[in-house]
Amino acid sequence: MWYVYIIKSINNNFIYIGSTNNLERRIEEHNLGISQSTAPYKPFYLEAYVAVKTEQKARSLEKYFKTGSGKAILKKRILTDEALA
Repeated sequence: MWYVYIIKSINNNFIYIGSTNNLERRIEEHNLGISQSTAPYKPFYLEAYVAVKTEQKARSLEKYFKTGSGKAILKKRILTDEALA
C-alpha cells in the first residue's frame, strides 16, 4: 500500500504533502529533520492521508495535490472540519 500524506507543523501553519510506502517511518524522518525541505518547520503531526495501491498512483496524486486546484480541494474537502460533517 502507498500513501499520500499531509503533515502540518505544530509551530506554524506550514503544510507538506508527500508520498511513501511506510507512513510511520516517513513522518518520523520529517520530525527528526532528515528531510531538508521540512527540517526548519519540525515537529509535525499527521493531518490526513490517502491510501492507494501503487506507487505510480501515489506520485500522481501527490503531484496533483501540490497544484493550485489540488490545494483548493485539500483545503475545501479534506483539511477542514466541514468536510467531516
